Amino acid sequence: MLTVGVDTGGTFTDFVYRTEDGWKVLKIPSTPENPARAVLEGLKVIGGKGRRVIHGTTVATNTLLERKGARTAFVTNRGFEDLLRIGRQNRRELYSFKVEKTKHLVDRELSFGLNCRLNSKGKHVEVLKEEELEELIKRLKEKEVESVAVCFLFSFLNPVDERRVKERLEEEGFYVSISSEIVPEFREYERASTTVVNAYVMPRMDRYISYLEENLEAGDTLRIMQSNGGTISPETAKREAVRTVLSGPAGGVVGAWKIGERAGFKKLITLDMGGTSTDVSLIDGEPKVSFESKISDIPIKVPVVEVHTVGAGGGSIAYIDRGGALQVGPESAGAFPGPICYGRGGERITVTDANLFLGRLEPDFFLGGGMKLYPEKLKEPFEEMARNLGVTPLEVAEGIVDIANSKMAKALRVISVERGYDPEEFTLLSFGGAGGLHSAYLARELGIPRVLIPQNPGILSALGMVMSDVIKDFSKTVMMREEEATEERIEEIFSEIEKVGLKEMEKEGVEGEVLLERFVDVRYRGQSFEITVPYSKRFMEEFEELHRRIYGYTHSRDKEVVTLRVRLTGVTEKPETEEFEEVPMELPSEAVLKEKEVFFEGTYQKTPVIDREKLNPGNEFSGPALIVEYSSTTLVPPWAKVKVDRFKNLILEVKDG
Repeated sequence: MLTVGVDTGGTFTDFVYRTEDGWKVLKIPSTPENPARAVLEGLKVIGGKGRRVIHGTTVATNTLLERKGARTAFVTNRGFEDLLRIGRQNRRELYSFKVEKTKHLVDRELSFGLNCRLNSKGKHVEVLKEEELEELIKRLKEKEVESVAVCFLFSFLNPVDERRVKERLEEEGFYVSISSEIVPEFREYERASTTVVNAYVMPRMDRYISYLEENLEAGDTLRIMQSNGGTISPETAKREAVRTVLSGPAGGVVGAWKIGERAGFKKLITLDMGGTSTDVSLIDGEPKVSFESKISDIPIKVPVVEVHTVGAGGGSIAYIDRGGALQVGPESAGAFPGPICYGRGGERITVTDANLFLGRLEPDFFLGGGMKLYPEKLKEPFEEMARNLGVTPLEVAEGIVDIANSKMAKALRVISVERGYDPEEFTLLSFGGAGGLHSAYLARELGIPRVLIPQNPGILSALGMVMSDVIKDFSKTVMMREEEATEERIEEIFSEIEKVGLKEMEKEGVEGEVLLERFVDVRYRGQSFEITVPYSKRFMEEFEELHRRIYGYTHSRDKEVVTLRVRLTGVTEKPETEEFEEVPMELPSEAVLKEKEVFFEGTYQKTPVIDREKLNPGNEFSGPALIVEYSSTTLVPPWAKVKVDRFKNLILEVKDG
């Protein structure tokens, strides 16, 4: 069976698949107005029958960011209709008079309260009345609501009322999300917020996936990448669309982890620079998973691979602000019109334009020569911006690249230095279409000794999807004091969760071995938030050790077990990466396509343009060099050295400039 990984980006849609001749890659310009068009066009080019298609989609993400979701209503207990607006009262800038209010997904007039209530033990204080439910349905229809989010207090202990509301609303044709299915944990604000996001994006996701399924070839099967680094069935993705919100970046982290581990590097900082943004993540043995995140200032309480995003990509637009300073991003030129050099009508300078102006892109070999660039279109825009800034055009281009690098370096510090990690102990694994042009400079800035650039770095996110397993996460809030958290009681609850989880894995079509991992959320009594530790007989001691490592101290207070978590992994068959024998030798002459002038730090230098396909394991050479391949270009500055390892990865040794 042919397995195809598909990653939809803001600029390109990437495909990776393996045939008898090895790995093949394809890039198709994205079609933002209907992302499925690019997906189906690429699959048509690839051909074949009975394909297994694993797809990372940005539909849920873009729906949320652009606020283009369904007309959604929020149903909760009477008196809690303003729950979403009250929130946590957190502000990014505490003392700013110019407060930017979050644009809510649900209008206040579409927040409804019902007279029903459970107590903190999950017992009914007030029973849901059918006549109230019928009145709610009438009002929802009057307001032309398409999708409904339902979140009642303590429903994670007893979901009976939520299930009844869902049953009745679905009979009337509404899309319905209930919190006891999406996130059965305490903290009603985050639970409600996550359920609302799911309801908001669900109709659009349902239509998108259904369209894909209807237009795939007969015999094809579809899997959807989710934010936790695993895949789920189309049916699950339609029902739990919130789990796909960060699926693209998760695929990249999984791919980087697998490739770095195989190459012998377990400590990695990943850099995924695409056309619109850059995603960075830290891997210390394995990817880090967070159980809470924020997207567009909206809390989402589902497991996600930890990724930090910054608005600096190849398509990020450069401009002069009101104070006369040069700025870059976060606005992007996207796929259409794209950078000026694409020749599609773009009129605003981007990071890609700056790299081309500096000679760091080779027009004849962009996308393997399959896409034409127009460097002659850049002269006038750069001269105009230079006049406005009072500098030379080359200084403008270098300034744009430096500002983009500065933004990315800051993001890399956030996930490493600010969390107590020493970048010198890590390897920077760079991918994405634009990553190779900037990675050496970023590594030098942070003191990272080396950069690993895998084969076909521009499609690593799609490759990560091919390498992903089927993963499902389940949780249950238990709120037990330390003396109540006996091994017998915890085992009993874990068994209940796992029974549900194994049934879900059957629905996902997992036939082979299923791996079970158990985790516990623990805190000291009186604390507001928890630390997640792997479950073992000494999990309380491990909690204290981790608390000391993170915060520098431990308490003498009693501890509480808050939530039990289970991760089930259905291991899938994965294509092998080829390994070759290393033969130490210098750069082969047949790999040099031409020489050109490239601008490095204030001066032009004669630089060989090298065809990566003609490099062999064991080749070593020093910069400057421009290494071109189908999906990306790697810039080797004069102060860096390159080695090709046994997997044909490029290893850049970075010296102090």
